[in-house]
Amino acid sequence: MTVDPIAWVTAAAADCGVSLDRGRATVLADRIATAGGLPGVAKPSRIPPQLAEAWANRDLYEQSHREAFIGLAATVPCEISGLAEAIYARVETPQGWQPYPDALPTMSALYAAGVKIAVVSNIGFDIRPLLAAWGLIGLCDAIVLSYEVGCVKPDQKIFLRACAQLGVEPERTLMVGDTPADAGAAAVGCAALIVPSAPCGKANGLHRALLLARAGNAQAAPP
Repeated sequence: MTVDPIAWVTAAAADCGVSLDRGRATVLADRIATAGGLPGVAKPSRIPPQLAEAWANRDLYEQSHREAFIGLAATVPCEISGLAEAIYARVETPQGWQPYPDALPTMSALYAAGVKIAVVSNIGFDIRPLLAAWGLIGLCDAIVLSYEVGCVKPDQKIFLRACAQLGVEPERTLMVGDTPADAGAAAVGCAALIVPSAPCGKANGLHRALLLARAGNAQAAPP
């Protein structure tokens, strides 16, 4: 899944009762994204000391996730009261994110072909409601979230947990991801396909997983 920073900040400002024009929203979104206050956009170049622990634990504890991202967004000077909190409030809503357009057709084709699918995610909140809203949850045989299992990719344990929940050997599993951490699955014997991130509304090559699964009759574990 991906995000449109400008749309996210515009909507959050509207939740605070402020209407932003495109230019102002663009500048503000860029500053907040650079600060690391928008999950899924960019990692901050600098973590303030008071947020270091929360940032380190953001994918292990819900409170740390919330504290880290609200804190980082709040480092950007802004006259909109409550904006950092409003930005974070959209993190847990399907409207704040967009699944890649090739996600549903690819997962549907894999599911129809009898390929077991697990979602394996470094995340500090429950994404099941989002998957349900996008029509994806019924295609998942397992959902493994870092904050629930206590380990974060590229830790081998999270990939082994996913394989165990699917009931398949790592050597029969294809891990599909869009970060270097996802390639950690190779350490336990999984094949790994790392696809690039893409702007909202653009496919990111997830369909290649279907081609590989057909070729190798592997199981699939999207990010």
